[in-house]
Amino acid sequence: MSFNTGLSGLRAASVDLDVTGNNIANASTVGFKGSRVQFGDLYASGFLGGGSNPVGDGVNVLGVKQGFGQGNISFTDNGLDLAINGNGFFMLNNGGEVRYSRAGQFGINKDGFVVNNQNMRVQGYQADNDGNLSGVRGDLQIDSSNLAPQRTTNLTSDLNLDSREQVLERRTFVLGEVGQTEIGAGATAFNAEMVFLNYGDGSTAQVQINANSSAADVVAQLGQGKGVSASATTEMTMPGGLNDAFVQAAGFSFELRVEGVTVPVDTSGVNDLSSLADAINNSSSTSVSASVVSNQLRVVDNRGHTLEVEFYDTDPSTAQTETQVGTVRVQTTSEVTGFASYQGVNPDPSTAGAGLFQAAWDDGTLQVANQFNPQDQRTYNHATSTTIYDSLGNPHVLTQYFVKNEAPGNGVGVSQWSVYLQVDGEYVGNTGQTPQVARFNQDGSLQSVNGDVNGEIVIGDWTPKDPAGMPNGADGPPPAGVAVVTPIPDPPVSSAFVINLGETTQYGSSFGVNDQRQNGYTTGRLSGLDVSDEGVLFARYTNGQSQALGQVALASFNNVDGLSPIGDTSWVETFASGQAIIGQPGTGTLGAIKSSSVEESNVDLSAELVNLIIAQRNYQANAKTIETSDAVTQTIINLR
Repeated sequence: MSFNTGLSGLRAASVDLDVTGNNIANASTVGFKGSRVQFGDLYASGFLGGGSNPVGDGVNVLGVKQGFGQGNISFTDNGLDLAINGNGFFMLNNGGEVRYSRAGQFGINKDGFVVNNQNMRVQGYQADNDGNLSGVRGDLQIDSSNLAPQRTTNLTSDLNLDSREQVLERRTFVLGEVGQTEIGAGATAFNAEMVFLNYGDGSTAQVQINANSSAADVVAQLGQGKGVSASATTEMTMPGGLNDAFVQAAGFSFELRVEGVTVPVDTSGVNDLSSLADAINNSSSTSVSASVVSNQLRVVDNRGHTLEVEFYDTDPSTAQTETQVGTVRVQTTSEVTGFASYQGVNPDPSTAGAGLFQAAWDDGTLQVANQFNPQDQRTYNHATSTTIYDSLGNPHVLTQYFVKNEAPGNGVGVSQWSVYLQVDGEYVGNTGQTPQVARFNQDGSLQSVNGDVNGEIVIGDWTPKDPAGMPNGADGPPPAGVAVVTPIPDPPVSSAFVINLGETTQYGSSFGVNDQRQNGYTTGRLSGLDVSDEGVLFARYTNGQSQALGQVALASFNNVDGLSPIGDTSWVETFASGQAIIGQPGTGTLGAIKSSSVEESNVDLSAELVNLIIAQRNYQANAKTIETSDAVTQTIINLR
């Protein structure tokens, strides 16, 4: 009995030595999990009950159990070295067999697959060409080909325009002239007319032009309208019959009336047209002047009063009378956005006919003082540039210019800026003719851009060109008649893109570019790889872009002790372990990924050396048991 007991102890101690030695041998093996031996005592037993002998029969090795506790994480210089901080195993494809490992020493083989040192392929979730991760699991592969260029279809600008800036550009609308030709030959005054003014803030105003008004009266009446300025001049040229010979007649008489009031003109010394002009200039009227042009007398009233001249040579019954109504010229500032007029006194606009000043508005022209010039920094308040890309990946410089305008309407609660756009020095967005108009609320937030509350500017007239100014072969503007919709559909088929100023503000602080993002880029070569804590593999390219190529998959088990070790620091699934539960790092009970790191062996070398001494003592003690039993047996044999 004692021989068997000692022999079982030797076997158990030998196994303990083997396990301890294996732990010590793998103390520096990445991802290794240390083992320990579990022992049980032996007793003789019957078929239906326990044995009657209380003396034990030795020791039995119940099993060798691995400890899956976390090992220390150490950093490396390989970006594809991965460590699991927490639960889970890497999944490895070994020629169709799935193995599980904590050893994350990975690299890339000649085909671009992520593999370990035994050329087993790492399993993970695939990504499409746009970097979107899917739920499809397979071998992770790094695509080392160049990243295709992407044209710019959206640019978001987050800017602050300084509300303290002064207006550099004054925009006025000059109406067509209204005078004798418009009111009709022979007419001596303007008819009654109601003028309606519309302002950018939505307010309106009315101005009444009274019946029988002179041009000077009309100027005074229109001047009551906010944002409206007017002037008038009356020019009268005498008929050719009033010449030097006519003036020299003995009974010559000349009378000048301004607004029906006679202006005294001394004709006693007049002997030709020039002396008559001098006499008019020497009269008491401060608004009337005269001159001789092409042998004709020309009389001008610089305030637009109605002029009337009556003259004869010898017979008063042959007197000739000339009447001239002044010509009105009107200008409106940029705050006046609409102008209409109707004939009659207090007319109903739905029934009255259009007035003379409505027609003048229709014939008007826009005039800009200190007009915007991108070459002259004095003509714009702010500017910012960014790089955009065409369909071939060629870079182009987009510059946004901002010019502060006069506040529309009454200037309360709204501010206005003009926006000019250029790509490589050429206007886009039709801003060469008419700038985009950005309006801001009283709190500094953007109200609209050309009426669009989202602040979007659609650029549909850009033709990408090379440095010589010729089209470079990239996609150009959409065909005529094809509207550009936002957002730009994918894939884009033209050079159209959208500028979004929705985040732009107008505060009382310096101009600043808070953020400016566009979604285009040129072609790029693979320059490096990064792995996130979620196990996502990001490829970095020389064009500054990064794109997800895939995501490492992790597996966990309900019973990790049931896994079967098969060498190469890997395990396989067994019936006892249960099926693998597969997921993304950081989800469920799965741990996070640490890149450029490996998990060291969880073997405590100091403890293992102590265990080695204990196993040695156990072995020696059990050998002593056998030695003692042998001595006792020999004593019995020696009896006679």
